[in-house]
Order: sequence, then C-alpha cells, then structure tokens
Amino acid sequence: MQVLVDSSVWIDYFRGGGNSDKLDFLIDENILVINDLILAELIPFLRIKNQYNLIDLLNFVERLDLKIDWEQIIDFQHKCLRRGINGIGIPDLIIAQNALQNHCKIYSLDQHFELIKIPLELALTEK
Repeated sequence: MQVLVDSSVWIDYFRGGGNSDKLDFLIDENILVINDLILAELIPFLRIKNQYNLIDLLNFVERLDLKIDWEQIIDFQHKCLRRGINGIGIPDLIIAQNALQNHCKIYSLDQHFELIKIPLELALTEK
C-alpha cells in the first residue's frame, strides 16, 4: 500500500529528525507518494533556503492527483465538529480525502491526523 507522506515528516527529515529511518524505508521500498498541496507547503521554504536539489528530488516522487470534493470536505469537518474535534484545517482534510481516494496510508507527525483517524476512517502508518 502506498503511503502519502505529509509535510511534517519531510520537514523533520530535512532537519535530520528522529523519523529519518522510517522515511528512508519508504523511499527504499518505493511506496511513498506526495501531492501538490504538500509540495506547496514545502517548496517555498526550500526556495528561501536555496535547497533546489531537494526540490528536484521531491519532484521525482510519485504525485497523486488532487480531486477535491468540497461536499465531502464539508462532511469531514461536520463529522469532526460533532465529535468535538476542533481546529482541523482544511489542508489536513484535503490530504485525508486524497489518501482515501487513492487507498493510501498517511504518514504524518501532525497529531490532527490521529484525532481524525476514526471519524474519517483513515489508515495511518505507525510513527
């Protein structure tokens, strides 16, 4: 199963954080994917840091098409709010939707995904 790697993991990886081994495994197994939303979160920062080699590498990662279904995003937000889960950003809901549409797991260090895992029936990788 492919794994959609969230920007929080990439940022940790670029900084030499403690989750590098897991991302290295996903890279070696060629099962990680990315989308344009995640790239839009990463690339501006990498440009400021003149990390064009990292931008080039990210552009080689298989990219999932984003097909945003706004009615489903509204439904996701409604499910979260009914369970008392507040503060989930639309970008996280779009990432969740993208993973579900493509039958992917999500790998994130962002606790929001753990909170919405059950109501949205997400598959997450273990940290």
